[in-house]
Amino acid sequence: MSIIDYALKGNLKRFDQNLKKISKKTGKNIWSLRFKFLNSFRVLGCGYSDFLNYELYDKTKEELLEYVSIKDQDKFYEIVSPSKYKSEFSYKPNFLKNFKKYISRDFFVDEGEDKLKEFLSKHEYFMIKPYDGLGGHNVEKMCSKDITDIKSFYERIKKERLFLEEYVIQHPDIAKICDTSVNTIRIMTFSYNGKSEILFAGMRFGNGEASVDNFHQGGMAVLVNIKTGELVGQAFNKKLEYFDSHPKSKIKFDGYQIPNWNKIKKLVLEASLNSDHIHAIGWDVAVTNDGGTFIEANRRAGYDLVQVLSKRGRKDIMKHCLDIVNENEGTNYKI
Repeated sequence: MSIIDYALKGNLKRFDQNLKKISKKTGKNIWSLRFKFLNSFRVLGCGYSDFLNYELYDKTKEELLEYVSIKDQDKFYEIVSPSKYKSEFSYKPNFLKNFKKYISRDFFVDEGEDKLKEFLSKHEYFMIKPYDGLGGHNVEKMCSKDITDIKSFYERIKKERLFLEEYVIQHPDIAKICDTSVNTIRIMTFSYNGKSEILFAGMRFGNGEASVDNFHQGGMAVLVNIKTGELVGQAFNKKLEYFDSHPKSKIKFDGYQIPNWNKIKKLVLEASLNSDHIHAIGWDVAVTNDGGTFIEANRRAGYDLVQVLSKRGRKDIMKHCLDIVNENEGTNYKI
């Protein structure tokens, strides 16, 4: 998909309706908002959703230039996490096997019908997922006793390229907020020359109805204080609705402490050193009684969550990483 195709992907009529709502709410002239979008598209290659999600209509030129675009991500990740090594992470069965040391749950990846029977006999509940995919699509929580025809089920998972994972039992302090989904922390790390660091952390929660916490499935996210592991401020969802507390449990987000935060930080900092080729990683971590466990990891962690939660452009993260690469390799990479 070209940058123009990406930027203009979406419903123009609905986008313009949203601009009219913003115009009414802010008093900004509708034509100035339309012009601001065209300028943002010219400068960043941003799409309709980017313009709305980042509230670019309210940013100065200097602020606008600090936002990470898809074009920036393409360039950045090809330097620090080259696509030729993407199978280490994007192909989820590979990730489960490569990082088994850090994953405290059982999984099944097309090991034969007998192994499938064994897996189902051991686990009352499990998650079924595609080998590769984004946004929580085609991810489902299932109950083993509902599988009445194992042979047909086995044929289905082979045909649709699906794998099974033992259902994660999350820490009760996290389940208190939302118990219908496994709620995960997105932690972005950067590693180079044997050193690793955490660049950003945000926590996602399900909406109390869906079985996953992903934005595209109605989930919401809230910023995490990297130093303390406390949730910071309000949560928001894909519709840019803001929540002081979870809509179902009514538990306030701001100041809520993530259990075992120091153990989780140690987990991601150690694991991020395991790949010689992929330096920038977005980890999805579930909080458990013993610490944390990986749900998955992303070679190309998106910046939408990062920038909306930060309420500003985060090109500074990329610049910091490239400064380290340039210093070590004598290169002059820029974003």
